Amino acid sequence: MSFESFQDIMAPYVRPLDPIKTGEKYHIRNQDPWDLKAVLFDIYGTLFVSASGELKTSELKTDELKTSIKTDTSSEAAGMTSSQPPSPHDVSNLLKKYHVSASPARLRLNLVHAIETEHATLRRQGIDFPEVQIDAVWQKLLGFKDRKTARRFAVEYEMMHNPVFPMPHLREILEFLSAKKIIMGIISNAQFFTPHLFDLFLGKFPENLGFDPDLIFYSCDHGHAKPSCFLFEMAREQLNSKGIPAENVLYAGNDMKNDITPAGRTGFKTCLFAGDRRSLRLRKDEKYDLHPPDVVICDLIQLADVIRSK
Repeated sequence: MSFESFQDIMAPYVRPLDPIKTGEKYHIRNQDPWDLKAVLFDIYGTLFVSASGELKTSELKTDELKTSIKTDTSSEAAGMTSSQPPSPHDVSNLLKKYHVSASPARLRLNLVHAIETEHATLRRQGIDFPEVQIDAVWQKLLGFKDRKTARRFAVEYEMMHNPVFPMPHLREILEFLSAKKIIMGIISNAQFFTPHLFDLFLGKFPENLGFDPDLIFYSCDHGHAKPSCFLFEMAREQLNSKGIPAENVLYAGNDMKNDITPAGRTGFKTCLFAGDRRSLRLRKDEKYDLHPPDVVICDLIQLADVIRSK
């Protein structure tokens, strides 16, 4: 994972984002005592408020765009992930900066088609929920001569279309877990720019904030995205090598399908983060065998109460 700095291009896009209450209540379903040794987190919608609610590179579909792209300046088609995309004029300025000739709408369609094509290739290799490396996709799609330019474009494009901001009490809960000597890790649908959010907002990369480098699993690094159990099983093996069984691990995420269910199937205790209406995914209307969460929290700091109670 490259730790080159992107702060110069990320910082201008930062705007405060407050979570929107969901109406859910703090709840502990599993009252049994736990010998908790590790806590693993999702990122988008859990540790960071996400304007779109999540990172969607593993879910974008060309067919979903075709009806919205009526002209090449369609504002509905301008953004990659946000439910409130920036105006085509703003995106056009970004494209001019990087000498990209496509319109915002056409670029979005081409991007999603490129992601779908890569997904199809990975599925033929037996990957059920594939993930791309978005910088490689951009480099190939736009013909950038070097990966560095592709990465800087990808960062600006993502910051423009999916603004993020730390969840309330993010720093406090990380400090609490570190003080309790509880091992921390990450399992997240993510891209190369994701760890830079920690550097941007907290001044350090995850490895320097108490997260165990052996327990950081980003989908882009492994080609597998949630809701696959692939990353969770990798984490379980790594934890086992440290002498920590799955039943002594808690996984916290905002999505019943992508987070709670694969974590529960892997044997982890599960914590549904229900702190932001944008990102909470209860999936009640989907035909999917969902695993019930052991805990529901509406603020990250409530995780401290869960640990104290156990």
